[in-house]
Amino acid sequence: MDKTNSLPRRAYKFMIYIVCGFLVLLSIAPFWIMFINATRNTFEIQQSAIAFFPSDSLFDNLKILVGKSFNPIKGFTNSMIISGGVTICTVYFSSLTAYALVVYNWRFRQPFFTFIMVIMMIPAQVTSIGFYQFMYSIHMTNNFLPLILPAIAAPTTVFFMRQYLLATLSIDIVNSARIDGAGEFHIFNRIILPIMKPAIATQAIFAFVGSWNNLFMPLILLTDSDKYTMPIMVSLLRGDIYKTEFGTIYLGLSLTVLPLFIVYFMLSKYIIAGVALGGVKE
Repeated sequence: MDKTNSLPRRAYKFMIYIVCGFLVLLSIAPFWIMFINATRNTFEIQQSAIAFFPSDSLFDNLKILVGKSFNPIKGFTNSMIISGGVTICTVYFSSLTAYALVVYNWRFRQPFFTFIMVIMMIPAQVTSIGFYQFMYSIHMTNNFLPLILPAIAAPTTVFFMRQYLLATLSIDIVNSARIDGAGEFHIFNRIILPIMKPAIATQAIFAFVGSWNNLFMPLILLTDSDKYTMPIMVSLLRGDIYKTEFGTIYLGLSLTVLPLFIVYFMLSKYIIAGVALGGVKE
């Protein structure tokens, strides 16, 4: 082996590792600072907003947090019900719609897909006022269903699932299952969904995170404090007019993001498997 050629190659790999390590640290730093500030008091945070080592005010912040009518168990439960329902509705019905767009050859298939693309261009804030008025007229405020059921229609997820099926699904598999006497829902649930695991995992993360962090619509629809979600509870941690407990706010934010890490680490292996599968050439 030519040592003169190997030295620049090693230097190039070393530079890549340095850049990747720096990007990893840059990604982790905001979360680390947030968790560290959750252990500091307001005076320490006001003196220096950035710290890399924990302090001893975690339990004091927790006492203040609970004393502000912040109920983390109830907030977790409400947010989990909404986010779990949204995630299930989004990935299942979007996959079902994408399956219909790819497998079935019906007359209005392309116009229907174009309609979905048009819906993607409309911001959710544009329809929020009319949606609230409609929910208020049918007495559905202070209810979790208006926050869950609209997830059945998720145009962005439908588009992603359709593109994934176009690249991975062979129609011969579906035709073979039909010849064997399998029903359409049986084919979808037992054959198509396992094929779509990487895409489902990816969109499940996006759907869960988007629903968990959603503040606008729950703040409009939910006025009963027993049904507040975690983002609503955190948004109310402003303190009185004399003092704001920043350590308490950071602790509330830390409790809010913990489920997001858990969901990501649970589903990340399917995303990695999907990327590895897409990188293999037949």
